[in-house]
Amino acid sequence: MVLTPTGSHRFCHKAMTTTFEIFTVHTDARYAQQAAWAAFDELDRLERELSRFIENSDISRLNNLTAGQSLLVGPAAFECLQLCVRMYAETNGAFDITIGSLMDCWVGKDKTMRTPSKEQLNLARQHTGLHLIKLDEAQHTVQLLGKGVQIDLGGIGKGYAIDRMAELLGDWSIDTALIHGGYSSVLALGKPPGTKGWPVTLNNPGNRKQSLVRLYLQDRAVSGSGLQKGRYIIDPRTAQLVEGKRAAWAYGPDAATADALSTAFMVMSPDEVEQYCCRHSDVLSMIVTKGRDTETQKDKILRFGSWNDSGLLK
Repeated sequence: MVLTPTGSHRFCHKAMTTTFEIFTVHTDARYAQQAAWAAFDELDRLERELSRFIENSDISRLNNLTAGQSLLVGPAAFECLQLCVRMYAETNGAFDITIGSLMDCWVGKDKTMRTPSKEQLNLARQHTGLHLIKLDEAQHTVQLLGKGVQIDLGGIGKGYAIDRMAELLGDWSIDTALIHGGYSSVLALGKPPGTKGWPVTLNNPGNRKQSLVRLYLQDRAVSGSGLQKGRYIIDPRTAQLVEGKRAAWAYGPDAATADALSTAFMVMSPDEVEQYCCRHSDVLSMIVTKGRDTETQKDKILRFGSWNDSGLLK
């Protein structure tokens, strides 16, 4: 939940099946509006290039390639894929954009759950893994090394778009703003005058009245992933649905990184998350695990990284 500071301007736009909002602090409301709509135009352009559900997008065309074929893609798609390769390596495969085949096994076109057979899952796993994608930086081409590879940027697309929107706002000399996509990915630029940062509250998805932490964001991002509202998250390493967790948040240097990590942290074990945060001092994480105590059924809140030393907390 974003708490709007007094005097800020608010603009919203629907894209990527959710609502994006921009809050800015600027003396000229009309100028702020023009800058916001320029950012939303960039958002729409990115969706046309990155969505696997839009015909002729770069990602849709990649998903229609046969093994061994190469495709020249635009700068946005190539840069996003480079980020995905980095996050795949850093999380040891927990973040994987090639889970389209696995997702199709578990979730039907009508978004209802399926129960795939072992044979179906094994076949889908043969088409999963970023080792099946080859990026040529000199030519800006992407080659699929296996057949049936299905790329889905749902775990990073919103964050990547928010980062690009922030860059555009910077071009407009808007240096104090907050951008979010459906509240799940939030990026703060600067901080409102007289504040410690943009106030953002994280609530327990299992109990919306329970506030877990209030952050004061400045030039950083936070992103959350969870299983509420019928959402399904698959562990690409095991091809199984994630169980035992309600939500995971990642605080990081940019929205794309935080977006990818919140998805990965839903998949990774607590020990893996702790090790990641120890290796990356600019990353914090919070995970809500489902209560297993038969008497209390209380959720367990796990925090990783130096939360108390971050200066974020109230």
